[in-house]
Amino acid sequence: MFIRTINLFVALILAYDATAKPTIHDITTYGATPNEDISKALLNAWNAAIASKNQSKIVIPPGTWALSQAKLQGPNFAPIEIENQGTVQANPDPNIIPNKQAQWITINYVDFFTLSGGGVFDGQGGQQAWALNDCNVNKNCPKLPINLSFNFVNNSIIHDVTTKDSKTCHINCLECRNVTFTRLTVSAPGNSPNTDGIHVARSTMVNVTDSVIGTGDDCISMGDKLTQVHIQNVTCGPGHGISIGSLRGNINERDISGIHVKNCTFVNTQNGVRIKTWPSTPATLQISNLHFEDLTMQNASNPIVIDQQYCPWNLCNSTSPSLIEIRQVIINNVKGTTNSLHAVMLSCSPAKPCEDIQIRNVDLNSTTTKGTKPGLSLR
Repeated sequence: MFIRTINLFVALILAYDATAKPTIHDITTYGATPNEDISKALLNAWNAAIASKNQSKIVIPPGTWALSQAKLQGPNFAPIEIENQGTVQANPDPNIIPNKQAQWITINYVDFFTLSGGGVFDGQGGQQAWALNDCNVNKNCPKLPINLSFNFVNNSIIHDVTTKDSKTCHINCLECRNVTFTRLTVSAPGNSPNTDGIHVARSTMVNVTDSVIGTGDDCISMGDKLTQVHIQNVTCGPGHGISIGSLRGNINERDISGIHVKNCTFVNTQNGVRIKTWPSTPATLQISNLHFEDLTMQNASNPIVIDQQYCPWNLCNSTSPSLIEIRQVIINNVKGTTNSLHAVMLSCSPAKPCEDIQIRNVDLNSTTTKGTKPGLSLR
């Protein structure tokens, strides 16, 4: 069903291609020149494309292009594509950005949108930016820009692009419906702070497939109000694994349901798959109908974790247990190696104990003590 759904969606995109050739908007015809800020040319090309009632393609040609910031807003009247064939670079100085409260590249309110081309979006994060990413000790830490932010984007596909060295999260997907991310490369050093690969929340029908993600935080993180998410054939590492949460249970958060993680590989990651909720949550939420199947661990730490006492940087109130309910979880066919003492760690809430947790066919060997099998930890 999962593959059939993706194939149907791709077929719809191809159907548009078959009926009409898109109008090409090459950014160089709008005044873009290599190594100069292309923000104005890109915005002008975008505005021309979204105003058209014919299918349009914005082309960023091969070469290196500087981009200070871009906010590309819909609505559009026909399918629209950005084809990045080059390397688009942000300014490495996080203080040099026109709107410090916005992201680097933002796509809002579009339907039937495609991002493609085999090119690179280089956020040029480095010690200059990552040294400022100290929110664990500094409550006044500056807001750093996400490489690619998608908001209220529907029936769209992002494929065959690379996001590199984001100053914080690489890709953010909020309030989206029927969006596929496929054949992506996400790259940042393992010690780059808070550089989640893909963060998805408040969305439905989101697919992440056939991608390689190596970064300094979660390869894929999932927030609240999320349904029908399918993650398949993803290689994660370095990174912190694939996670649901963390959820704080505040009054604005909503349930999560229908998460499928299948045929994924975790290489030297700090975690495999995790569910994280804070203690002392003020609201009752439900996380349910989760499937983690056919996973391979290669020297991964903490392969399977449910942690309802998650408290990053000691910022939470631990006086009462989490009120978030976790139920209907299937973990099946997990194999490979781990450097942890425990293959499975379950720390469920005493106020809302985990329900209907099925763990089957877990076969993990220790890389630290030959001939031993990691065990199960219950807290």
